[in-house]
Amino acid sequence: MNTSDITGQLVDVCQKRIYPARIVIQHGKIAEITPIDSAPEVFIIPGFVDAHVHIESSMLTPSQFARLAVVHGTIATVSDPHEIGNVLGLEGVRYMIENGKMVPFYFNFGAPSCVPATIFETAGAEITVDDVQELLQMEEIKYLAEMMNYPGVLQQDATVMAKIDAAKKVNKPVDGHAPGLRGEQALKYIEAGISTDHECFTAEEALDKLKGGMKILIREGSAAKNFEALIGLLPDYPDQMMFCSDDKHPDSLVDGHINVLAARAVEKGCDVFDVLQVACINPVLHYKLDSGLIRVGDNADLIVVQNLKSFKVLQTYIKGSLVAENGQTNISSFESKIINHFDVSFKSPDQFLVKDTGKQIFVIEAIDGQLITNKLTYPTLVQNGYIQSDVEKDILKIAVVNRYHEAPAAIGFIKNMGLKEGALASSVAHDSHNIIVVGVDDDSICKAVNLIIEAKGGLAGVTKHEKQIIPLPIAGLMTGVDGYQVAQQYANLDLMAKKMGSTLLSPFMTLSFMALLVIPSLKLSDKGLFDGDTFQFVPVVR
Repeated sequence: MNTSDITGQLVDVCQKRIYPARIVIQHGKIAEITPIDSAPEVFIIPGFVDAHVHIESSMLTPSQFARLAVVHGTIATVSDPHEIGNVLGLEGVRYMIENGKMVPFYFNFGAPSCVPATIFETAGAEITVDDVQELLQMEEIKYLAEMMNYPGVLQQDATVMAKIDAAKKVNKPVDGHAPGLRGEQALKYIEAGISTDHECFTAEEALDKLKGGMKILIREGSAAKNFEALIGLLPDYPDQMMFCSDDKHPDSLVDGHINVLAARAVEKGCDVFDVLQVACINPVLHYKLDSGLIRVGDNADLIVVQNLKSFKVLQTYIKGSLVAENGQTNISSFESKIINHFDVSFKSPDQFLVKDTGKQIFVIEAIDGQLITNKLTYPTLVQNGYIQSDVEKDILKIAVVNRYHEAPAAIGFIKNMGLKEGALASSVAHDSHNIIVVGVDDDSICKAVNLIIEAKGGLAGVTKHEKQIIPLPIAGLMTGVDGYQVAQQYANLDLMAKKMGSTLLSPFMTLSFMALLVIPSLKLSDKGLFDGDTFQFVPVVR
């Protein structure tokens, strides 16, 4: 159908007014917007935009992600493909672009700036300055993705600055990533050309960066949750803020997306026009996206919601096509091509032994709802000359196994995972995506790792009586299976983890970040235990 019209209460965010209107759509674009005397008591608003997300963290291909997201009124994402970039380099980035083109949705990809994230881990690929320059020439690449190497920016590292300069030359924005950076250092980071940050976990830090002219993203994902800490800033800085999820597992994507954050913000007392400015308008303007803002001549991208409190989505339109209605997706499911980089043999339990060479161990303390960790020390629990998990004190063995080639496992200890039995393992381990595992004993740890190796990627849980795995054959990160089916599988696996004793909101998401070296304080790479404050390896046993 080339011509159609929609009537309702049009929410003009820029003019801050609401009026009954008829919108005429021709050939996927808005041809007319006409005020009328009366219209149904439903509200027409621009589509929601997730201003920073790694699609791979949903464990779904872009085409499957879109099917779930449109149900919640999301029409676009600003997507950093550095997860698959760390596994497959440029081939992985191109895969995401092409897969996303299979469906009606705006996937706005960035050129990954930090692949690998650090030199202290083994990734499957590298994205060089030349690669970044090549990507930035592409129409589908809208920005330079998060510059996690903020020390490199502050020290004017030649490679880091070359990537930033490449984005400046083509007039594309540069995303930031600088957790905890404050004061003069934050200003120096901003002055280098970094335009956003999604890593603020206190209002004071965010305010520092806002005053320096930076755009701040309020992040609420499956692991990192900063909404409560930052939402109080929105009324004073509605033009400088956006909403994002960063990393979102499939079960939580089924439950809601940016629409939930908009509803929570209104409930907190934020002005509805400010909220929609943040949720719908700012990302489009900042990243110069192609998605429309309900203006004559724009692409006909809009959503119809029941009210401006719950933002219950009744209809989602992309380029004039009705892609979701009343909680049901209209986007078809497509089979996705398999690409991967996985070459490691099965392990044995003795490969996870830790010799007793001291009286204390460094312990990673996981913090529920945060990516940062604490560095603790505890006395060792020793049996037969080897250090064991201390289940009573919730100090468990954690290991990272190189998935790209044969190498000894790196082993450490972690607190707050909470397991009383068995082990959890995953090939989703930011950012290099080696195999990460936590467990109460070496046999369980080994079994969980071998399940991942057998499937060439996935999430797994094992106990003496049960085993579950979600295979992720695409780069060891994603599956092309129907997203709702994957969400149910994940919910079952999450329930298993909690029955094993974990009290974390999202055990697998938290586990996946325990190898992310660029977030302090203590993390574990495939090369060893790493102190993110001093940026150097430290011994596990003291």
